[in-house]
Amino acid sequence: MELQRERNQIFAVGDDGTLLCQVTFPEEDGVAVIDHTFVHESLRGQGVAGLLMREAVEAIRAQGWKLRATCSYAAGWLEKHPQEDLA
Repeated sequence: MELQRERNQIFAVGDDGTLLCQVTFPEEDGVAVIDHTFVHESLRGQGVAGLLMREAVEAIRAQGWKLRATCSYAAGWLEKHPQEDLA
């Protein structure tokens, strides 16, 4: 699975065009909000959501943005990984 990176999202698409995973983080006034994470059922339980979160935090950090999470998975992940919080 190859992750694709855009300004406000990281995602992967299967050979057939199926969305396999995605994390979105729109930014406004220097604050990126992780508002959505998705992992296709065929990939669940394999650490893909955690990988997406690490990649998103890295991308947000590289832009110099602060971070906020409205997605319940992202908020929980940040609680378990306080060293990654960019608030």
